[in-house]
Amino acid sequence: MNDLAERDRAVIWHPFTQMQTAPAPISIARGKGSILYGTDGREYLDMISSWWVNLHGHAHPHIAQRVAEQLQTLEHVIFADFTHEPAVELAERLLAILPQNQKRVFYSDNGSTAVEVALKMAFQYWHNLGLLRRKVVALENAYHGDTFGAMAVGGRSAFTAPFAPFLFDVDYLPTPIPGEEADVLKRAEALFTDDTAAFIVEPLVQGAGGMVMYQPEILDKLIRLARQYGALIIADEVMTGFGRTGRLFASDHLTEKPDLMCLSKGLTGGTMALSITTCTQAIYEAFLSTDKHKTLFHGHSFTANPLACAASLASMDLLLSAETQQAIQRIVQKHSAFARQLAAYSTVENIRQQGTLLAFDLRAGEQTSYFNSIRDAAYTFLLEQGILMRPLGNVLYLMPPYCTTNEQLDYTYAKIKELLHTL
Repeated sequence: MNDLAERDRAVIWHPFTQMQTAPAPISIARGKGSILYGTDGREYLDMISSWWVNLHGHAHPHIAQRVAEQLQTLEHVIFADFTHEPAVELAERLLAILPQNQKRVFYSDNGSTAVEVALKMAFQYWHNLGLLRRKVVALENAYHGDTFGAMAVGGRSAFTAPFAPFLFDVDYLPTPIPGEEADVLKRAEALFTDDTAAFIVEPLVQGAGGMVMYQPEILDKLIRLARQYGALIIADEVMTGFGRTGRLFASDHLTEKPDLMCLSKGLTGGTMALSITTCTQAIYEAFLSTDKHKTLFHGHSFTANPLACAASLASMDLLLSAETQQAIQRIVQKHSAFARQLAAYSTVENIRQQGTLLAFDLRAGEQTSYFNSIRDAAYTFLLEQGILMRPLGNVLYLMPPYCTTNEQLDYTYAKIKELLHTL
């Protein structure tokens, strides 16, 4: 164990980690492109974009320069009663590429709080209109974050069990995976009512739930059904936003557009914490009143932090460039070719792809869950090969930064094949 890891173990509590049994953390000194460099000199290909946040590679010079310039100008200012250029420009540029019905931007600081804001907007929207709507419909096995509102609309699991008595009730629909669409629609017809305040979904891909994928056509049908009862539609695009699904946003695959959208992770290119909740003009106007009780009373100390907004603007420069858009399609094609190769392995099932995200299940011989022992074996094997992947139970997935080269992808594919031969 190196000195940094020893110091870490003495003072830090890591996320999603059983600290008593976890091995010493891996000490990282720096990053460049798709590679993380350990303090011991080892290199790791970051094939999960460091928890799905990194779009353009680590320590990207364009983002670093924009943040450095902003540091010399304004590092932070209270965002109640004040504003600044990076926040306004980011909102303008973002609304220009989001679905056209999105008209207002509300800043917060991470994916969970973006969801919290959307839920509060939805509930208070009905309250401000003088209508009582309390029901939320969500998908089973969803993950929307770890704060209380976000946990409440997520699937109930071992992660949420200690807090179950404190979470508000939610009505769940099965995820409409291929072959199950008709049954889900039938159940939805009974579930959506005049009391439904909102329908929240991770469009097309449920991330932490196991990279479960479903088609835009069935989501369009579910949204239309929810709208028959006036329900607001919340698209949690914290993971799917900014090119991951092959288009700028997963909602771009849909005919029916959401009323509220939650964005984070790739928003700053993985540089620092920032999140956004956007909404339609109708939702925004429901909060306009001479009655101050109709105000959205929500905020964060670091709301619209200028440094984070500057990083986001730089990331957007890169994202919208022809070079990055071509890279996204290149990764999509490489993944598709590898997916065809995976089909030959008896140890692999349920191969699925959405844009730059490729996932498949390892035949585990036991239940699929985070506590599946095959997860640790796969994680350790790949890590020893210099590849950072973090299986979700027996689900192995690739979500690389867009700068990842064909050679880096081919090396990863080859090592995955070696892993499959050991199972």
